[in-house]
Amino acid sequence: MYQNIKELQNWLNVQQLDVAYISDFHSISYLTGFESDPIERILALVLFPQNDPFIFAPALEVETVKATGWPFPVYGYQDSEDAFAMIAGHIKDETTHFENWAVEKGTLTLERAQQIQRVVPNVKFKDDLTPLIERMRLIKTPAEIEKMHQAGADADRAFQFGFDALATGKTELEVMAELEYHIKARGVPAMSFETLVQFGAHAANPHGSTGQTKLQPGELALFDLGTVYDGYVSDSTRTVAYQSVTDHQRAVYNVVLEAQLTAQDAVKPGMTTGELDQIARDVITKAGYGEYFVHRLGHGLGSSVHESIQVAPNNDLVLEPGMAFSIEPGIYIPGDLGIRIEDSVVLTEAGADSFTHTTKDLQIID
Repeated sequence: MYQNIKELQNWLNVQQLDVAYISDFHSISYLTGFESDPIERILALVLFPQNDPFIFAPALEVETVKATGWPFPVYGYQDSEDAFAMIAGHIKDETTHFENWAVEKGTLTLERAQQIQRVVPNVKFKDDLTPLIERMRLIKTPAEIEKMHQAGADADRAFQFGFDALATGKTELEVMAELEYHIKARGVPAMSFETLVQFGAHAANPHGSTGQTKLQPGELALFDLGTVYDGYVSDSTRTVAYQSVTDHQRAVYNVVLEAQLTAQDAVKPGMTTGELDQIARDVITKAGYGEYFVHRLGHGLGSSVHESIQVAPNNDLVLEPGMAFSIEPGIYIPGDLGIRIEDSVVLTEAGADSFTHTTKDLQIID
């Protein structure tokens, strides 16, 4: 399980670095199996080229770390203690060379970097761990893929609870609450992000939020949701019609569906993410709705809902088997409607293997 930690230690040796300080809780979860968002508290994984690593965590989390089977030291601190001074002390107990550090430059805040400089005055932040860890997370193992399939199956169940909750006059928040109650009552511990439910013209804001909009007959209802299974996530979107559908709604829906299916059917190893985005974008543009597809086609996911893959215009990342990402074209016409259809998939030699299987044909919910 800790092969990636050994790989990072080897990298520290090659780069002649003394310490790797990892503070992104998603990275820590990926590398150690311990999953926790410390909020404002300090959580860190500290690696050395030769010596055993250690986890530094709030005191209230120490026993939870041990329960994961973590075989190396774990140190805790109380809120009243100087956490960074304690981290420095544990590092100095392990090595006499501790000036040259690798850190996650994308997530280590300036305030916390200055706290490290306070307790290790000669520290040099010489290298960035973020690209290396991102590369590790790009290719999913069979065990990771199986967990994502389980999360996808739970997402399919969640969709059905959401569809069953639709009723005239219900608010988006009420439908979301029913959906989340029923899926969590059946053992799903958490959603992977805040469930998005949008009705009618409100769905034309792709980064909107679930609110007080009430459902009316003849409107479309958009559900964007995901669940967590053993530390891995799903992310999927379906748009359904309530009671009836107009020719205009169906026409736009069919364009989005064609774009989604065309891209999902076409994806293969060796293609770039930019090429995949263009396949879906061309379908929507040809139909006359190009200006209303206002976001990238997709993003990576795994132990977090947004990982480093960007399925976006002009991106030259070459897709490889084992990569997991979303395919989610949409059309958003202000004041009218918003439609998005999304599956998250893992790429195989044969193409895309979807984690979710709720039908993408337009459903009319009575």
